[in-house]
Amino acid sequence: MQAVVLPARAGYLWAKQGWLLFRSQPMAFFSWAMFVSLLLMTASITPPVGPIVFVILMPAVTFMTMAACRQAASGQKMLLGMWFTPLKQKGLFKRLLAMGAVYILLCVILGLLAFMPFMDELSQSVQTATASNNLLPLLEVVRTPMIIFAVLYVLMASIFWYAPALVGFHGVTLMQSLFFSAIACWRNKWAFIIYGLVWLCVFLSIDLAMDLLTLIGLSESAAATIQVPINIAAGGVMYCSFYPNYVSVFESQPATESPAIQE
Repeated sequence: MQAVVLPARAGYLWAKQGWLLFRSQPMAFFSWAMFVSLLLMTASITPPVGPIVFVILMPAVTFMTMAACRQAASGQKMLLGMWFTPLKQKGLFKRLLAMGAVYILLCVILGLLAFMPFMDELSQSVQTATASNNLLPLLEVVRTPMIIFAVLYVLMASIFWYAPALVGFHGVTLMQSLFFSAIACWRNKWAFIIYGLVWLCVFLSIDLAMDLLTLIGLSESAAATIQVPINIAAGGVMYCSFYPNYVSVFESQPATESPAIQE
């Protein structure tokens, strides 16, 4: 399976075309983004089981999002019962769950690789922080392993980025999907850097806008209330951008020529 190599500006085009997809059926994709947000919120308040279940389900949720975007890009209206239809392929749901399990396993391994060399320092800093009621020494010690883990996590994320779509749309094996995804991400690394910067700017701009509202007199609670649906909508656009990203790389259709998601 050949991955197309795209210029750096494709990262911006992926985000733009995600917006066009979201705009084609805003209520459907906003509702889906809200559902994913509720899943994440539920997982965050039910540790450790909640986060584990959430991560295991994420490849399935990602593929459901991609399949919905494919339907929308072809002009079909997304209805409630259609969201789970893609998972009815024989054996697909089990393979996606297995992918989630592998993801968790690799996260644990990377965490051990990042933090184990610093365990003595971490243990001493925890004791110091407890005795002095000062978290600053602990935060300073944690910084280095966190940076190492972040770098390793980005590398791991590239392995899984396209994997759900490759398994669901092309029927490749789990190991093949991970290999193809890693190669595709590496070949398009500059486009991914632009893509990441675009979304970083989007969410930072939302935060900045809310801060400005509080400066002109809006209460913090009101600003937070306004920000929630805006963040969900932005998340929905980001989820929609996954599909043109995949299509332009693996279906030999450049991001500038995808007819179903052009204005």
